Amino acid sequence: MSGQDAPAQEPRARVSVARWAADLAMGARFAVTGGRESWARTIMTAVGVGLGVALLLLASSVPTMYQARHDRGDARSALSFMDTEVRPGPETLRIANAGTTYRDRDIGGMVMAPDGKGEPPLPPGIDRIPAAGEMWVSPALKQLLDSDEGKLLRDRFPYRTIGVIGDSGLSGPTELTYYAGISQKAFGHVNSSDHIDHWGTEKTGKSEPLDPALLLLIIVGCVVLLLPVLIFIATAARFGGERRDRRLAALRLVGADIHMTRRIAAGESLFGSLLGLAVGGGLFLLGRELISGVDIWGISFFASDIVPSAPLALVIAAAVPASAVMVTLIALRGIAIEPLGVVRNAKPKRRRLWWRLLLPLLGMAMLLPLAGGFGAGTAGGTGDMKAYQAAAGAVLLLIGITALLPWVVEAVVERFGGRGSVPWQLATRRLQLSSGTASRAVSGITVAVAGALALQMLFTSVQADNTESTGQDPNRAQLMANVPVANGAKARDAFTRYRATKGVRDLLGVTGGYVSDVRRSKDDPSSVPEEAITVADCPTLREVVRLTSCENGDVFLVESPYFGDGEGFATPGAKVNLAYRDNGEPDLRRKKLWTIPHSATKVKPRTDPTGSERTGIFATPGAFDVADLPDPQASAMIRLDPKVPDGVEYVRNTSAALSPAMDVMRLSSTSRSDEFQTIRKALFIGATATLLLIGASMIVTTLEQLRERKRLLSVLVAFGTRRTTLSWSVLWQTAVPVVLGLALSIAGGLALGMMLLKMAGQPLAVDWTGLGTMTGVGGGVILLVTLVSLPPLWRMMRPEGLRTE
Repeated sequence: MSGQDAPAQEPRARVSVARWAADLAMGARFAVTGGRESWARTIMTAVGVGLGVALLLLASSVPTMYQARHDRGDARSALSFMDTEVRPGPETLRIANAGTTYRDRDIGGMVMAPDGKGEPPLPPGIDRIPAAGEMWVSPALKQLLDSDEGKLLRDRFPYRTIGVIGDSGLSGPTELTYYAGISQKAFGHVNSSDHIDHWGTEKTGKSEPLDPALLLLIIVGCVVLLLPVLIFIATAARFGGERRDRRLAALRLVGADIHMTRRIAAGESLFGSLLGLAVGGGLFLLGRELISGVDIWGISFFASDIVPSAPLALVIAAAVPASAVMVTLIALRGIAIEPLGVVRNAKPKRRRLWWRLLLPLLGMAMLLPLAGGFGAGTAGGTGDMKAYQAAAGAVLLLIGITALLPWVVEAVVERFGGRGSVPWQLATRRLQLSSGTASRAVSGITVAVAGALALQMLFTSVQADNTESTGQDPNRAQLMANVPVANGAKARDAFTRYRATKGVRDLLGVTGGYVSDVRRSKDDPSSVPEEAITVADCPTLREVVRLTSCENGDVFLVESPYFGDGEGFATPGAKVNLAYRDNGEPDLRRKKLWTIPHSATKVKPRTDPTGSERTGIFATPGAFDVADLPDPQASAMIRLDPKVPDGVEYVRNTSAALSPAMDVMRLSSTSRSDEFQTIRKALFIGATATLLLIGASMIVTTLEQLRERKRLLSVLVAFGTRRTTLSWSVLWQTAVPVVLGLALSIAGGLALGMMLLKMAGQPLAVDWTGLGTMTGVGGGVILLVTLVSLPPLWRMMRPEGLRTE
């Protein structure tokens, strides 16, 4: 029955714990002994709760997952501790970083060679140091090298694979990394190397505090990702409420009072939630096995890493059943279960607005004091309180949006009249009778869209602050390689090999070194003035200095502190010394002189494609022979042919042939902080998991609602209602709450986003692109769920639905 006042409530008597336990146990028995309907409702509840529990367990595993990755990374790190230099010895190891990139996938690696005949330290995951020409590879890299996709990559590794690196030496199962052995002589072709006597780094004090804006991004991200999960768990506990209430009316007929029936109903929900915990545990165990083989943005985890934090797991195990009981008791407060039926007070007693408005207002009140001051004292103490305050304010604001949704839906649908098509009238009448059920179905997506919109606004602003200009110009050159060479002649050979590489359209080859004065400094007799010298052809020189004309044989001088004030030694007609000792200091005893031509002209510097400005002496090959440079530095700025898709990979293969530990740098006009990149990846992974849960949960919710109306749908079909009419009515029943929910989420998301921007000290701006994207994603999820629910809807319209037990 509906549309009449609920009977007066019976006086509450003091109930013992034993009575509570007995009634809850009776409800649990009804959940499994009440026939197919009871089992269907219990299974629906268990599946719904299980999905939420699985995601909560996964979220509670995040600290353990990242800690395990971090510990393995520390154990295999070869960075010198406290910048301590290790001298070569019989038990030391010479190493160099040899990481590379293949088709935008990073490949870690090290080349190594023992310094003596002793037992050098072993990196984690291997049982012996690879000899020259051998390498250990990770399982993922071995799979890539053995595949057709890795055919081009195989040319980069002239080593024989002798084994697979164990889990202890990997950050994750999909990591691409290797350890290769080279000779001590081959280290002469390596830019920099170190000697180590152990692997692993030690903890050195506390890390620097995180940037306040990034900390706020993490806090809001956790709230936005987890709140829809909690809301869905609460919604799942109310599955099958209408049929359950009718069953409880029979208990009233045999003498049970109102409070006892509520406790029995709570027992049914408690059993469903406990079964949901078991289902969630099973889904979590299944999910961790699936996750262990998934690579998302270069991050992967072993199944053994995915272990819930013990305190958080205990909180989940206790909070989920308790919330199921609490939600059921609260829901039954608005219903009077009588011996002859169920009386609902939805019609005579309107939903109250004041407390629904109070929640978002309290949230705003908690966030307002943090405006412009969130960054102060975030390292601890008051900073921790501000973090908790920000999280609590965001939670209250988003929960307030959820609480407002049923009131908004009820206020709007009650103004719909009896006009319109038949599907529209069926849908609006159903919403007028039970708008709360429809509101609960879209509450999760409403919170998710509101939170995601606010997060997107903050994310866009923080991204701008964490993106810096590098000064590089990828339009002038796309790649940069610093080639280790023993002399100038080898620099020429390296440039020739690059020019002959497939995919290279042009090359700017710069060979640089230093020259010194022929005498010591007058101001500091212990030092000898030095100046940089750069040798390149005219096209390349035009990219690094401003020239009006250039011919082979010309020399140019760019003003620097040495010769811009009249005291420099590198002037036209001056003699400079090319002789240097092995330790890199100028050698004045065995001078090797070169005279700067009198025709040398002074020019202005120009920023090169890498964003650098060079000063000193600039000579063409006709004026200076690079073979005369004792310790040159060769730099190749490479322009690619866009018609060759793997041009960069061919260049990297050439670089690996020139040096076993050289990679090629892509030039980019901007760069982002590592912290921001890590947070961005984590939020993307979490958002993907939350979106999948929302989609799955809404499918379960929609199917549960259709099951509740199975007999009604069958009756309508039996009386001649077309199935297309009922299908459109179901679509309208979903669309109306969705439109209202999305409108509410946009308003709430903009309000929260504005507050977050003020808290982070960022300029107020609306990300309209993000707003449209988030709204479209939310609407798309709803549309997809509706389409998935159509086949079960058509099956429920059969005459067999009229049968009953």
